[in-house]
Amino acid sequence: MESSCLDLALEGERLCKAGDYRTGVSFFESAIQVGTEDLQILSAIYSQLGNAYFHLQEYNKALEYHRHDLTLTRTIGDEVGEAKASGNLGNTLKLLGRYDEAVVCCQRHLEITRAIYDKVGQARALYNFGNVYHAKGKSICWTGADPGEFPEEARVALRKAAQYYEANLSLVQVLGDRAAQGRTFGNLGNTYYLLGEFEMAVAAHEKRLLIAKEFGDRSAERRAHCNLGNANIFLNQFEVAADHYKRTLQLARLLKDRAVEAQACYSLGNTYTLLQEYARAIDYHVKHLEIARELNDRVGEGRAYWSLGNAHTALGNHQQAMYFAEKHLEIAKETGDKSSEDTARMNLSDLRLVVGLKSNSNIHPSIFRNTNINSPLLPLSYQHYPKLSGSLDTIGEDGFFDLLSRFQGNRIDDQRCSLLDDQSPLPAHSSPSHTPPVAERKSISECETPLQDPGHFLELLASSQARRLDDQRVSMSHFPGLRLNMPHTHSLYSHLEASAEQTEGDDVFFDMLVKCQGSRLNDQRCTAPPCTTKGPTVPDEDFFSLILRSQSNRMEEQRVLPPGITQSKPD
Repeated sequence: MESSCLDLALEGERLCKAGDYRTGVSFFESAIQVGTEDLQILSAIYSQLGNAYFHLQEYNKALEYHRHDLTLTRTIGDEVGEAKASGNLGNTLKLLGRYDEAVVCCQRHLEITRAIYDKVGQARALYNFGNVYHAKGKSICWTGADPGEFPEEARVALRKAAQYYEANLSLVQVLGDRAAQGRTFGNLGNTYYLLGEFEMAVAAHEKRLLIAKEFGDRSAERRAHCNLGNANIFLNQFEVAADHYKRTLQLARLLKDRAVEAQACYSLGNTYTLLQEYARAIDYHVKHLEIARELNDRVGEGRAYWSLGNAHTALGNHQQAMYFAEKHLEIAKETGDKSSEDTARMNLSDLRLVVGLKSNSNIHPSIFRNTNINSPLLPLSYQHYPKLSGSLDTIGEDGFFDLLSRFQGNRIDDQRCSLLDDQSPLPAHSSPSHTPPVAERKSISECETPLQDPGHFLELLASSQARRLDDQRVSMSHFPGLRLNMPHTHSLYSHLEASAEQTEGDDVFFDMLVKCQGSRLNDQRCTAPPCTTKGPTVPDEDFFSLILRSQSNRMEEQRVLPPGITQSKPD
C-alpha cells in the first residue's frame, strides 16, 4: 500500500512536469485516497497538488493544499518545508488579491531562509515579496491614470516592490544565477515604468533583453522589446519605440503568436500616429484589423475601425473616417460596450459637423489611399466606390485630436469593474509584463484580482478561524491522506500532539494572518479585473492615453470649432 501511494505521487509529479496538470492532479488525489503514514511523503503530495491546482488557476484548491502543507511542516518541525509552503501560500494569496496575508507568508518565508542561511531561498523570498507589492500596486493603478500619476498608496506599494527586486538582484548576482537576474530585471523595469521612472525602466529592460538573448529565449526577448517600446513612448522617443515594436512584431511572427502580432501592429499604428505619419499608421491598423477578423475578435475589430477613423480624420479624409466611425458604432452596440458606443456617436457627430451632413446620412466612401481597393476587409459596395482625393487640411488634423480628447472623458468607464463580473483574470504577463501598450499578461506582475461576494468573505473568515484552532490542537483527521490504522499510529499521534503544544514563538505568524483577516474588506474592493470588452488583439492599456499625454501641449491649439466661430486668444 505504501509503495502504491508513492508510485501514484511520482506519476503525478511526472505528468505535471510534462505539463499535463489535470491528469497529474488525478494521480495526486488518488495517492491521497490510498493514504500514507509517512509525513514527508504527505507533505510532498500536498505541495505538488497545490502547485498543480495553481497552474490550473484553481486558486482556492491550491490554497487548501498549501495550507495543509504549511500546517503539517510546522507540526513536524520541517523548517525547509515550512519555508517552501509559506512561499507557495503567499503566491496563491497574492493571486486571490489577499495581499496583506500574502505579505505575512512572504515574511515568514524570508525569516526562515535567513535563519538557516539559505541564500537561494532568501532570493526566492525577496522575489516573492516584490511580486506581492508589485501586484498590489498594479491593482490600485488601473484607474485611468497614466504611469507616474497613480495614487500614493499605489506608489508606496510599487516602491516597496522595487526595493525587494533590488535586494533580490544583489543576491542572485552573487549566486551567478543569470536566468533569475533576467526575470528580476524584467519585473523591475515594469515597476519603474508604473512609477513613471521611464529612463530607469529602459535601463532595466535593456538588461533583461541582453539576458534573454544569452539564453535564446525568444518569448522573453519579445516582451523586453515591447516594454522598451512602451517606455520610450513616454520619453517621446517615438522612432526608437517604433524600432522596438517592429522587433516585437518580427518575434511574434517567428513565434506564430497571431494575437501578439496584432497587438504589435496596433502599437505601431499608434506610434506612427504620434509621428504624424498617418499613411503608415493606416497600413498597420489594417493589418491589425485583418488578424482581429481572423481571430473573431469583434472588440479588436472595433478598435481597429476607431483607429482607422482617427487616422483618416487627421488626413482630412472625413468621409472615409465616417465609414470607420459607423463600423465602430456598429460593433460597440453588438458587444454592449456603452463607453465605446458613446465615443463612436460623438465621433460621428463631429465628423458630420465638419462635412455638413445630416445625422441620418448613410455614407460608404472609398477606401483610403495606399490600400488595395479590392481588399476583402471591405464590403463589396465600398470596394467599387469612386476614390476621393482626401487632401490634408488643418481641420482634419484638429478633429483627430479633438476626438481623442473627447474619448478620454469616457475612459474612466472602461476602467471601472462590475461586481457581476465573475471572470477569472489570468492568462499570463503573463510574466509581469502585461504592460501597456502591447498586452503582456505575465503571471506574476501583471496580477489582477478575482472578486468575491461578501457572503463568501464571511465564510472564508470563519473557515480561517476554524483552521487556526486546528493548528493550535492538531487533529489527526485534519490531514487528508494520513492513515491512522497503522502500527505506529499511537507514537505518531503523540508526536503530533507534543508538537501542537508548542504554540509560543511561531504562533505570531498565525496571529498575524488572523489579524489580516480583519482588514480584508479592502481586498474585496474592485481592483482591476479585466475590461469585459477586452479583445485578444487589443493591448491591455488604451494606447490613446499615451497619444494624449504626448500631445498635451498642443491640444488646446488643435480643437475643432464649428464653422463661423473663431477661437479667442489669450491677452
